[in-house]
Amino acid sequence: MKKREKLHLSSKKHVGAFNQPLIFFLFTCLIFSVTGARLFWIQIVNGSYYKKLSEENRIKLIANPPIRGRLLDRNGVVLADNKLIYSLSIQPRLLTNSEWIDLRKTLSDLLNVSINQLEIAFNRSNADTPYKKVLLSDLSVEQVIRFKEQESKLYGAQIDIGLVRNYPYKSLAAHALGYTQLITQNEFSELSERGYKFSDRIGRKGIEAAFESELRGQWGGEMLEIDAMGTVQRSLGLKLPKAGKDIKLTLDLELQRTAEKVLSDKVGGAIVAIDPRTGAIRAIASQPTFDLNFFSQPFTNQQYDNLFVSLKRPLLSRAFNAYDPGSTWKPVTAIAGMESGKFPARQKLNTVPCITYGSHCFPEYNKRGFGWIGYEDAFRVSSNTFFYQVGVGVGSNALYEAATKLGFDNYTGIETLIDENKGLVGNKDWADKGRGWGDPGETPWMVEDMASASIGQSVVQVTPLQLARAYAVFANGGYLVTPHLVDGNIDWRSEKYFRKVDIQDITLDIIRRGLRKVVTGGTGIGMNIDTSNFPPVAGKTGTAEDSSGGSDHAWFAGFAPYDSGEIVIVAFAQNTPGGGSVHALPMAKKMLQIWYKINSKEQFVSRKDES
Repeated sequence: MKKREKLHLSSKKHVGAFNQPLIFFLFTCLIFSVTGARLFWIQIVNGSYYKKLSEENRIKLIANPPIRGRLLDRNGVVLADNKLIYSLSIQPRLLTNSEWIDLRKTLSDLLNVSINQLEIAFNRSNADTPYKKVLLSDLSVEQVIRFKEQESKLYGAQIDIGLVRNYPYKSLAAHALGYTQLITQNEFSELSERGYKFSDRIGRKGIEAAFESELRGQWGGEMLEIDAMGTVQRSLGLKLPKAGKDIKLTLDLELQRTAEKVLSDKVGGAIVAIDPRTGAIRAIASQPTFDLNFFSQPFTNQQYDNLFVSLKRPLLSRAFNAYDPGSTWKPVTAIAGMESGKFPARQKLNTVPCITYGSHCFPEYNKRGFGWIGYEDAFRVSSNTFFYQVGVGVGSNALYEAATKLGFDNYTGIETLIDENKGLVGNKDWADKGRGWGDPGETPWMVEDMASASIGQSVVQVTPLQLARAYAVFANGGYLVTPHLVDGNIDWRSEKYFRKVDIQDITLDIIRRGLRKVVTGGTGIGMNIDTSNFPPVAGKTGTAEDSSGGSDHAWFAGFAPYDSGEIVIVAFAQNTPGGGSVHALPMAKKMLQIWYKINSKEQFVSRKDES
């Protein structure tokens, strides 16, 4: 019985052994079937798709960024160019926490930087890419050499070479030039359609923004064929990047430097120098200012707050922002009076210590009055009660019409329009509509408003650039110019940009003579001290109450020479009590001195070339 059982078991084993090749065969067939189906799917059904992927893996595109165009002053001096920098970055994905700690210590010793500095940079979010963190920017040549010598031991770290915007004169003309910044993730979706890469920088303010399309250039690149090991086999095509266009500005470096210097001790303010014959801006400065190179390097949250959140608002261009103009506004009231016919050119009015309008007595600044005077002497002594009578007498519509003839309550047309404030010239219609903050009918125009508007207070706000444009009309014989920072190929004296203002010759003549008297024997007489060889100047001082509640503003607006009108200067000292003759006039005087020096030199060179 046992023997039979053994035989039976042996028989079963043989049968199992016999079946093993069959099972293996079937399994092999299954594998080949699956593999064949997969190959059929890849090669036949989706052959073109996978061929494309193969080509893409075999072909690599090396992108070459363009060089951004430079910004030059009118004489070709470089105000903005590009700087080659070396930066240290790491790829966090390649490092564990312990590996980063070791690498951090090594980099600190090697490059002579603190561990804390590297750690702060590591923890700071970086806009370049989530896969890379910039630890150090603008490395020295010595640091780069040290890194390269030990590069094989610094896994996860690398030296990047790039170009950043460089401003040799730092804060000079900062608000006019503007700056560049990396594009944001939200911007990339739109800008990528225009050829931008994620690492591109874009102009944010000023000329950098206004002329972005000309300055940025076009990307180039080289298409390379590589093998499975990543070795370059050959070049399949090369497209050189196209450099951006250089932009020559109308600014004069020496005059711009002077503008920055005369503003440096002011709480806030602006200087505008403009050629009234063409509208070309020779200098435009704002205080406080900032270093444009700030945006070309990594910065801390504190540094960011000091610039963007500061109560001093250094990013705000005072040249483009609107303020109460004070007595520099009086020529506008004079135009309204004469052009309306209600107060003709030879009109004389009795100036008194105070005139009551509504519930308020509006004083003469000397508390006495100046007796019976006409327009020219009213400018000379800057009489308030004279212009109260004219302004209230003609009404808000006439004053508004005169103002708009000179370009107020409107944009100037400058290329950097995005940065410009439109200003305000209040009138009855504006008040009836709610003054911009109330409901219609709740804020009616009052006679007190009209009196204030007559001398450039409260309901009148203008920018220093607007004021310079208006005084250019008095300087050039009655033409409204278009202020600009780039001449380009535009005829700035064509009718489109150089428009005749609709005012009578007698009106213009009276204003010009009055502005000249201000300097020869009035509130602007300080212009004549130590300027024996100076061309004759005409202008107007101004002291304005700050309608926002701060200290008084100081103004001076004028032009020179009186007969030919070649330069207009507007000087504005924000919240600087003491009067326009004390603070703003000396600023304008220094500007005129430097302009006269530059102009004399240019005329000498021109005469020499002609001979």
